[in-house]
Amino acid sequence: MKISLKLEYACRALAQLAKLHDGKTLTRLEDLAQREAVSGNFLVQILNDLKRAHLIESRRGQAGGYLLARHPQQISLRQIIDAVDPSLLVCSAHPDGESGAAVQRAWDQVSSALRHTLDRITLDQLAHEPQATMFHI
Repeated sequence: MKISLKLEYACRALAQLAKLHDGKTLTRLEDLAQREAVSGNFLVQILNDLKRAHLIESRRGQAGGYLLARHPQQISLRQIIDAVDPSLLVCSAHPDGESGAAVQRAWDQVSSALRHTLDRITLDQLAHEPQATMFHI
């Protein structure tokens, strides 16, 4: 499965915020970018998308930074996708031609199963599971 760099960076930044989550400690953009080896300029755009989706909060100023808007167990991988790359979950099959409807139904089933799995994977799992974790669809 090919995911966008934007989605990958969003997951990595959120996992970092989840590791540090205590509900009050802010993490600076520069620290997030350095810890996850991503461009700060690109990361700020992603963080703005996550903020608009109410997944994170931010504070301005010298002591400012970012923190999760809620507990990592309450944020699903699907919510992250919906915030930064919603087209990933759109089924593009069309019911044209003699076989189109059957093909579309099959892909709709796959898409539904994927959405269901993404709803069950939490940010807490991304942040705190061992490296060898396998997610089964």
